[in-house]
Amino acid sequence: MVQSNNETGMTRALGSFAQALEYEDLSPEVVDWAKYLCLDFAAVTLNGSTTGSAHAVVDALQRLDRSGPSVVVGTPYRVLPEYASMANGIAFHSIEMDDVNNEASLHPGVVAFPTALSMADLAHVSGKDFIAAVVAGYDVIVRLGRALQPAEHYGRGFHPTGTCGAFGAAVVAGRLLGLQGDDFIHALGIAGSQTAGSMEYLAQGAWTKRFHPGWASHSGSWAALLARSGYTGPTTILEGRDGFLQAYSGNPDMSLVLEDLGDEYLITRTGIKPHACCRYKQGPIDCLIDIRNTHGLEADDVEEVTVGVLSGGFKLVASPEEAKANPKTVVDMQFSMPFGAAVALAYGRASLEEYADGVPDRPEISRILPRVKCVTDSELDAHFPREFRAWAEVSTADGRRLRSDIRYPKGDPENALSWAEMKEKFAVLTATVISPERQQQIIAAIESLDEMEDVRELAALLSTE
Repeated sequence: MVQSNNETGMTRALGSFAQALEYEDLSPEVVDWAKYLCLDFAAVTLNGSTTGSAHAVVDALQRLDRSGPSVVVGTPYRVLPEYASMANGIAFHSIEMDDVNNEASLHPGVVAFPTALSMADLAHVSGKDFIAAVVAGYDVIVRLGRALQPAEHYGRGFHPTGTCGAFGAAVVAGRLLGLQGDDFIHALGIAGSQTAGSMEYLAQGAWTKRFHPGWASHSGSWAALLARSGYTGPTTILEGRDGFLQAYSGNPDMSLVLEDLGDEYLITRTGIKPHACCRYKQGPIDCLIDIRNTHGLEADDVEEVTVGVLSGGFKLVASPEEAKANPKTVVDMQFSMPFGAAVALAYGRASLEEYADGVPDRPEISRILPRVKCVTDSELDAHFPREFRAWAEVSTADGRRLRSDIRYPKGDPENALSWAEMKEKFAVLTATVISPERQQQIIAAIESLDEMEDVRELAALLSTE
């Protein structure tokens, strides 16, 4: 049942908070987390820039001659800022290794960082400005995502990164463009008419999921640009009768939008992915790698696999059963739990190397795929969305039944990759795109991001011109 509109002034309250946030309000932990996730952005986007979906975007922009000042990461090209944010958001999301917030079940960084980087070409942006804008953007995206109730929003066929992301991008762009007062609130109102992201990509393994954060970044940028020029939007876009929360969820919890506002910055509740696939597969893959390594299993040992999958993600990674057991495209593989189980048990990893054309046809993978059964579990669901718990069981040819459970998958804030592990992820993902010297320059720049006078220095390092 939809809640009544009892949160008068929600849009204005959230917008005012996001507008007023200062770098000096942030603790050293928050600043460090922002840098940590910025390095993840650099790693994943540089690698993502080599994908076919990213190449298609660059080709389209070149055909339209959208030349401008802003860097398209991992390329020698520069385009208009709003198109750079779109291209970089798409590249960042293309390999399914971008950061994720459990409670909102979405990817905030894939919108916040590309928007902030591109806005640095329209206004002078220091490292401190950049960090504060990104932190504000994360808060808005996550607060809206959790208020929608992730399972409700997914159930209506929406991808929350695309829908909530437009508001976060408007906040990031609005801050860096210097919007004040009602202009800032109008940017949110304008963004609300651009919230999109259909889950139908799952039907055919299409690239449109990758487009969602790029378009959200583009939309939020344009919302801020229009508001700067006096264009108006509804100042009740979140809480209104026909506003975002009422329209995009069957049972929104509006209290979660403003709850504990400013007490904890939600960027610190955002984790990263060690595996190259959907967030709902990460925990089960951890469990299966643990079983394989602990018991020395080989592919031929596997008789049957049962995986506990959260109900909120079941449609994404486990249904329809026949399609998930027969992935055809890389996107299919990224969203197939049976495929993830097969590579975890066969190879002890689920990296980009495994999520590639031809892998499903390998004998060891095709043997395991039909032996994987996905089930829901009310005990797992009881802790969702705050925790993405998981378990997996493997029955072996010699009669053993092996099980592993995990509360916090690797990469969650409670089980985070260390800085050293993050740097290793960066090195692996960028090795084929940039030189070792450039790798070290980017790491050093991000580690001292709060001391950077002009963020265009970082943008230049992410270019290959």
